[in-house]
Amino acid sequence: MTSDCEPRTENSTMAQMPQQQPDVKLTATKDYRDSYANSVQVRVNVWDFFLVFGTLKQQTPTEVEVENFQGVYLSPQQAKALLAILGQNVAQYEQAFGEIKLDPKMAAVGPIH
Repeated sequence: MTSDCEPRTENSTMAQMPQQQPDVKLTATKDYRDSYANSVQVRVNVWDFFLVFGTLKQQTPTEVEVENFQGVYLSPQQAKALLAILGQNVAQYEQAFGEIKLDPKMAAVGPIH
C-alpha cells in the first residue's frame, strides 16, 4: 500500500534495464576515398582537435618532405573516443604480432610524423 506522499519509481525500472544500442548504418559519400598516411600532425585549441594527414618522404639524409592531403576536425569528446579505440586496437595488434617499435629519433619532443 502506497500513499500519495511517497515518491514514484516508475522510471527506476527503465534505469535498471540495459540500454539497447541503436543499429548503425555505415554509408560512404560519393567523394569517399581510402588513403595511406605515414604522417599525422595534431593541432589543438579549446574547441577542437585538428588532425592533418600526409605522406612523409625522405628526400636526403637531412631533408624530409611531408605532403599533406587531408585535415579532419574532431570535437574533444570524439578525440578522446578515438584515443580509446586506437589504444584498444594497438594492444590487440601487439598481442597478435608483437610490440610496435618506434624510431628513437621520432620519440624526441616535437611533432610526431
